[in-house]
Amino acid sequence: MTEERERAAQPEDLARLFVERANARDAEGLAELYTPDAVLAYPQGASTVGREAIRAVLERMLEHAALPFPVEEPLPTVRYGDLALTSTRSADNTGGRVQVARRQPDGTWLRVIDRPEIRN
Repeated sequence: MTEERERAAQPEDLARLFVERANARDAEGLAELYTPDAVLAYPQGASTVGREAIRAVLERMLEHAALPFPVEEPLPTVRYGDLALTSTRSADNTGGRVQVARRQPDGTWLRVIDRPEIRN
């Protein structure tokens, strides 16, 4: 039985949901924040494509993560139709994080492109 998790009503919700699920070490829940064909630019210098591959990478990341992750300061969202560009200032001073989210047919939002680390 699959657990029913909160879904992102707005693109800005995705960053908060990511932190909540990461802090709970919920790799499956993290993967649910991505479209089935999403691209994650992680680990640094690589691309991970597809929800299942993203889940596996995030599972390994959580095994070594120094938790809890803080909720980071959001920057203004840029929207264009069913797409949204979201970003946050990184709490670890790596420069920032950016994502592209797509509105789903039910009105919720999922990440389609995620670059979690931008080095200064």
